[in-house]
Amino acid sequence: MSEPCLSCQDLAVGHDGETVMSDVTFSLRPGEIVAVVGSSGCGKSTLLRALAGLAEPLAGKATLLGTDLARAPERERSAALRRIGFLFQSSALWSSLTLRENVELPLSEFTAARPRERRLIAEHRLAQVGLLDAADKLPAEVSGGMAKRAGLARALALDPELLFLDEPTAGLDPVTGANLDDLVLRIRDTLGAAVVLVSHDVPSIERLADFCVYLDRETGRMGAVGKPSDFLATGANPAARAFFTRHRQHA
Repeated sequence: MSEPCLSCQDLAVGHDGETVMSDVTFSLRPGEIVAVVGSSGCGKSTLLRALAGLAEPLAGKATLLGTDLARAPERERSAALRRIGFLFQSSALWSSLTLRENVELPLSEFTAARPRERRLIAEHRLAQVGLLDAADKLPAEVSGGMAKRAGLARALALDPELLFLDEPTAGLDPVTGANLDDLVLRIRDTLGAAVVLVSHDVPSIERLADFCVYLDRETGRMGAVGKPSDFLATGANPAARAFFTRHRQHA
């Protein structure tokens, strides 16, 4: 069995020194997809940012691709972070750059690739997400679903071993959301990348996730970990079961 590409032990995260979520412990192996779930305000996106090295945890240990982010030298930390991709909830595309230029940005910042090579890589990634024909459009000229796919293409620019996706289907209609799910699965199968997904979209979670981590807002602690079907089973954590039941009904 392969070694985990991501693990955390007794992790606590929050803002301005105030803990939002604690006691988070799980590990993820290459090719697996984990969904981090819970009610609004429970700390899902905060945890995602800490796991991806974009924020400091308040306590505990997080290891990303074999690197202890809190204790590693800056060069080692930076090298690990270049092996991940991150899709922000808002896509976070630069409004003044075309979709292709947005995808080229991490290549120009973190690699020595020449302009022609950057362009070819960016066009390949845009083709993977079905956006090659829109490569010269600005973010304001495309739909929300297209912007999400462009953000995903940018997250893939550096051939990541680990993808972090923050609410990828938020604001999308069910068909567009399902198409994005299919795209994530194809990318996982093609690249062998592991995926950490934050979502409240239960149908999407059930399509994608090998297992889920439930964050309990009431207790401020990780409440359960298991397959999506486990959360609906008799004897499941009551709060986790209520979350899955409620969001399934509203889907």
